[in-house]
Amino acid sequence: MSVNKVILIGNVGKDPDVRYIENNVCVANFTLATTERGYTTQSGVQIPDKTEWHNIVAWRGLAEVAEKYVRKGTQLYIEGKIRTRSWEDQNKIRRYTTEIYVDNMELLGRRDGQTTAASAPAAQPQAQPQSYQAPANPGNTVAGGNSADDDLPF
Repeated sequence: MSVNKVILIGNVGKDPDVRYIENNVCVANFTLATTERGYTTQSGVQIPDKTEWHNIVAWRGLAEVAEKYVRKGTQLYIEGKIRTRSWEDQNKIRRYTTEIYVDNMELLGRRDGQTTAASAPAAQPQAQPQSYQAPANPGNTVAGGNSADDDLPF
């Protein structure tokens, strides 16, 4: 058994390059940056941030979503497969590139820090299932208040 699955959360590095190829199939290519935060060791050594750049390839419907909504700076959640391909350049040198082929993509936020849901409040109620019910009122709590023995400060 083998598994080829990649999960990334990062920021788009450039606007997607979108093309329509034969039979009107859409493909989008863009880069995604993931950053491991730096830290200071116990001995005082500063370890800087480390950013990795990933080449992302989205096909068909996901490419169309990228074309409409993804821009430089957009924060994305990506699930996909890692693929490496090779070719010969004009000097007959073998070149390789590693790409992430997208299976699932979710827009997490906007460049200005606001979430997509916050900027589109009309879409928010649709996210809740129609059968959603508020939890029952446990113990001796008062609706909207705290129970008498609740020791939480908020």
